[in-house]
Amino acid sequence: MDDELRARVEEEAEKHALLNAVKYDSDADVGAVMGPLMGENPDFRPHGDEIPGVVGGVVGRVNDLPPDEKRARLEELAPEELAEMEAEEEADDRTLPDLPNADDYEEVRMRAAPNPNGPWHIGHARMPAVIGTYKEIYDGSFVVRFDDTDPETKRPDLDAYDAILEDIDYLGFEPDEVIRASDRVETYYDHAREVIEMGGAYTCSCSGEAFSELKNAGEPCPHRDKDAETTREEFEAMVDGELSSGEMVLRIKTDIEHKNPALRDWVAFRMIDTPHPREEASEYRCWPMLDFQSGVDDHLTGVTHIIRGIDLQDSAKRQRFLYDYFGWQYPEVVHWGHVQVDAYDVKMSTSTIKEKIDAGELDGWDDPRAPTIKSLRRRGIRGSAIVDAMLELGTSTSDVDLSMSAIYANNRDIVDDEAARYFLVREGERFAVEGGPEAGHPAIHPDHEDRGDRTVPAADGVVVEPADVPEEGERVWLKGFGCVRREDDSLVHTDDAIEAVRSGDVDVVHWAPAEDNVPVRMRTMDGDVTGVAEPDFADSKVDDVVQFERIGFARVDSQGPDESVVYWAHE
Repeated sequence: MDDELRARVEEEAEKHALLNAVKYDSDADVGAVMGPLMGENPDFRPHGDEIPGVVGGVVGRVNDLPPDEKRARLEELAPEELAEMEAEEEADDRTLPDLPNADDYEEVRMRAAPNPNGPWHIGHARMPAVIGTYKEIYDGSFVVRFDDTDPETKRPDLDAYDAILEDIDYLGFEPDEVIRASDRVETYYDHAREVIEMGGAYTCSCSGEAFSELKNAGEPCPHRDKDAETTREEFEAMVDGELSSGEMVLRIKTDIEHKNPALRDWVAFRMIDTPHPREEASEYRCWPMLDFQSGVDDHLTGVTHIIRGIDLQDSAKRQRFLYDYFGWQYPEVVHWGHVQVDAYDVKMSTSTIKEKIDAGELDGWDDPRAPTIKSLRRRGIRGSAIVDAMLELGTSTSDVDLSMSAIYANNRDIVDDEAARYFLVREGERFAVEGGPEAGHPAIHPDHEDRGDRTVPAADGVVVEPADVPEEGERVWLKGFGCVRREDDSLVHTDDAIEAVRSGDVDVVHWAPAEDNVPVRMRTMDGDVTGVAEPDFADSKVDDVVQFERIGFARVDSQGPDESVVYWAHE
């Protein structure tokens, strides 16, 4: 092998060694380098006996470099290969499919369009989780648009506007723009007037039953051939509030013989006598239907991609008629199935949850029994744990099941390292303690000795959960204290070493002081649980997430002189 060829081999070997090392964040492997090296350079093959020795020397030098220098050298030597590798790794890490035709748009812009008739239940988290992640993937933007143009059937809750924005922030996302559709009624009127002038809409005073019969028969409404001037005059009467609910609607002309009756001459505006709860919109009586309002807003706000339920396929088809009148390009659409969530007795429905709150069956939207985002937040579940579980569901058109265990597992990974450990004893049975130290000293965290120990007094007796009470003459290990044997109403300290536990002869149990303790009320999905915790628990601060050993994680909600309140998170 001449010097020129050797230099080429060393250069190519260094590149592939660096790619291998950076990709796997470890030392490069000679065998892994040889494959692509020889595959990309067939002229090296006649020198196959000599090349492994050269590659071995290069790999050794690459492995001596610190990780940051390996990447810097690779960026200098092969920037395109590095960029391609990182792009592939990023794609592999994604749980979401690519958005359709995303490269055709200067900016990917999406929207969440909640109806603010109440705070969000858990299923609502899927939309901001997915579109917020797509925003990050494509360096795009997203709009939160409150679709609040139905002041009667889905009457807005004035507190829900801010509550929903707080939920989005808790999930870890920030919208680029926030819009209330009820602020934009005049815009919808203007676009309705344009469609009327085009001959694409007409006012209809048929009863709902009468029009339904005509529609299903594929026959035109008798009002369909009104001239634009008459339609405009009657629409202005609607706008001016001269008509009452049910008297007249404005319909978009489509194809009265369309194979899908749901698309035939759909309603764009209707009259509603009930005033809107927002003062700024309370004077309006002529309100757009969602398909008209949403269709106009998606275009005017520059939305490029819409995610909506598979049951709303007809909405896209209706709106396309409107877009054809205006000559607009319809956004890309991704349809997905519904999310079903386990573990709750309460139906995941805003109206159902509200009914139970009003009836006193739930304490509020953050009751631990409520399947709401606010409830999860109060229980100490991190927003990112919810987001990651939602992303795992993807965007399938099939209905998907979300197991709360997936959210709990994600949250456990987040909070476990920081959560201090404490003992909580429920319905404890009291025993005197004979012998042994005056206190136990279990670790604050078993994986972090530097955080020190807790002090759990034992001299004035202890309480143990009924299931952990040993039979007469039997032994248990009070964690952090030592081995004890039951003798009547006492637990007598023994000299047994930890081998008694390791051999399986003695069970380890948690415990609390009988006197110097902290009364605790733990709010759970199955109701409130009371007990006593060790004295050091009183040092916990509100919002701390702690782990009650052998019980589970909980968020500290309040610390009072008579009682501490915590919300159970998960095991």
